[in-house]
Amino acid sequence: MNDIVRRYARLQVPRYTSYPTAAEFTADVAAIDQRQWLENVDTAEAVSVYLHVPYCRDLCLYCGCNTKKALRDDVIAAYRGALVHEVALVSDILPAPMRIARLHWGGGTPSILGVDGLASVMQVLRDRFVFEADHELAIELDPRYVTEDLANGLGRLGVNRASLGVQDVNPLVQAAIGRCQPMHDVETAVARLRRAGILNLNFDLIYGLPLQTTASLRKTCAIVAALSPDRIACYGYAHMPHLKANQRRIDERALPDADQRLDQAGIIADEFIGRGFQKIGIDHFARSSDALARAAASGRLHRNFQGYTDDGTRNLIGFGASSISMFKDGYVQNISDVPSYVRAISSGRLAASRGCRLDAAERQRARTIESLMCSFHADLDITAPDLSFDEEFALLQPLARDGLVRIEDRVVTATEAGRSLVRVIAAVFDPHTRVNAARFSKAV
Repeated sequence: MNDIVRRYARLQVPRYTSYPTAAEFTADVAAIDQRQWLENVDTAEAVSVYLHVPYCRDLCLYCGCNTKKALRDDVIAAYRGALVHEVALVSDILPAPMRIARLHWGGGTPSILGVDGLASVMQVLRDRFVFEADHELAIELDPRYVTEDLANGLGRLGVNRASLGVQDVNPLVQAAIGRCQPMHDVETAVARLRRAGILNLNFDLIYGLPLQTTASLRKTCAIVAALSPDRIACYGYAHMPHLKANQRRIDERALPDADQRLDQAGIIADEFIGRGFQKIGIDHFARSSDALARAAASGRLHRNFQGYTDDGTRNLIGFGASSISMFKDGYVQNISDVPSYVRAISSGRLAASRGCRLDAAERQRARTIESLMCSFHADLDITAPDLSFDEEFALLQPLARDGLVRIEDRVVTATEAGRSLVRVIAAVFDPHTRVNAARFSKAV
């Protein structure tokens, strides 16, 4: 069985934070669709909000996000102003003030706006929307820049969850990926955030990085677990130098091969489960008391552009360059080029530049893939009652013979061996992937 898993782990498939994936977005869907979907949002429902800040003080070599090195403070200030204007522009289109259940600052390094800059954006959000009493307000942070003043300022703004980019604690690995980050910086950031009352902490780790070994990852897991985060997200590094210029500076000879990546993923799971964490989906871990673990146990786990979440809202409104909004009828993504995004918003135009529409069949495929990614099974009579999936059932047969999936009537379940390869199983229900799989990262 181990040889079978290793063979499938080499396949390139999407991470399925959405279906269809962003790789299928086209310019046929843009601002006119965004406006229509905003106008028709059901105001009785709460929404989630995502704000993207693309700037960092330095660019890490491994990063695959839409990021830019910040060279001038006035450029950052202009971007903050564009965020404020976009929030006002979008809220004017909505049929009524909407309730926000979740708000997530991502990047980049959102704290580069400074406490006052973050506060100015939050103020217009509070003026234009209604925050639910138990809303979650989360932010991604670089531990190296979490000062006492920043932590206290975030606490005053109402931040109640923070995600710290740790990646790896080994100095050799850090040097290889251009992110030198002494563990003391992480420990200090954790202490400052907790003193500020921000008690829900997530850590982000990455495996498959240059010079990583199973032994070094065991040490990373032990050190990270000792800081008692509530959640850990551990992603496989996606090396795509043809898309990301910064990744071309990584020595490919130092990257683990497919077999080593699979071993690393297994070690990480063993280490965190052994330390009391529950495995959530393919790449998250959580304490049993955490909301994510409770959602997984009760069947309320979801997956969106931020990964696994207990966020069940149907509408996500994205602000900022490259941010993605999700509506019942489709997805739209803002212009990725930052100056072009700022110009569009400053001229009073919506910034959506690409996306995709969802018809009834695509929504059923999306539900099927999300069910597989979140609970490792899909009852097709529930997720896709109108689709026969004859071709998909034929494509599942080799996976079934190899012991990775079990098919009972119209219920598809990943076996214990198949859970680590659930992205491969999900890809069977994605006709877009069968056209060109070379665009995606390895399955493990």
